[in-house]
Amino acid sequence: MKILITGASGFIGSFIVEEALRRGFDTWAAVRGSSSKAYLTDPRIHFIELNLSSEQQLVEQLGGHVFDYVVHAAGVTKCLDKRDFHRINTEGTKHLVNALLKLKMPLCRFVYVSSLSVFGAIREQQPYEEIRETDTPQPNTAYGRSKLEAEQWLDALSEKLSAEGVEFPYVVLRPTGVYGPREKDYFMMAKSIKQHSDFAVGFKQQDITFVYVADVVQAVFLALEKGQTGRKYFLSDGQVYQSTTFSDLIHEELGRPWWIRVTAPVWVLRVVTFVGEYVGRMTGKISALNNDKYNILKQRNWRCDIEPARHELGYEPQVDLKEGVRRSIKWYKENGWL
Repeated sequence: MKILITGASGFIGSFIVEEALRRGFDTWAAVRGSSSKAYLTDPRIHFIELNLSSEQQLVEQLGGHVFDYVVHAAGVTKCLDKRDFHRINTEGTKHLVNALLKLKMPLCRFVYVSSLSVFGAIREQQPYEEIRETDTPQPNTAYGRSKLEAEQWLDALSEKLSAEGVEFPYVVLRPTGVYGPREKDYFMMAKSIKQHSDFAVGFKQQDITFVYVADVVQAVFLALEKGQTGRKYFLSDGQVYQSTTFSDLIHEELGRPWWIRVTAPVWVLRVVTFVGEYVGRMTGKISALNNDKYNILKQRNWRCDIEPARHELGYEPQVDLKEGVRRSIKWYKENGWL
């Protein structure tokens, strides 16, 4: 069976490639010309360069190939220009799917890796309740909006094709915060703690959820096998944590170095991210502390209902936060990041 994985050089994508190889798939890694292949060294990997900004070019690049499965994990989580979220995450998805349709690709399944961020800050009244698929998305970030727009476009396309007697077998996954080896944003917290400081925001209770990268990969292949067309599945490790839990576990794995923990009011974060966004635009370097990050960090409720994934896919998280942090810190140390 032949599988195409976009975003193959990225954090999640590189692990999907490894699992596809382990399962014996004829594995094709879609990359850009400038993409690093540091985690794509297995000689069994076939590389294909895809330009997601051009539907016509995609038709040419994909022509002659017949894929049984496509996992669309390509996308951006940080941009200097907010319009790039739409251009890459939304339009890139449209271009890829349209190219596959033009080529009459006989897909068994197309899995789109979206995000819990499509829902934004909802159910924020205490006690917090799980975000459910029946809730109305209210994305509060440019990233979340771009992912939601791609989802909605897939829904509309499927409805149109269904009226014509054609099925496009797509499944959407909505992971919460994904962490693990090779991940760079959560790594910044570990780096800060090693340098003796930890920074938290807001005094109101914050319920946070996480999912280890291997469990996201598990869900991807379950979706390829069992996912129902048009369904959207939340992914987490099935537990809820408080805002300090993650940093506490990192602190423990680093050997409990002395540290100063600062909890600042939300307005301080607003100032920091505003400055970070401005500096990023001036220097041309994307800052992790930007306006989107402000909305993400101030959000209080990240609970989500993973029962549909459990019931329909057979998804069962294998790695809780304590074990996932242990594995991540071990990898960061072994690879010279810490």
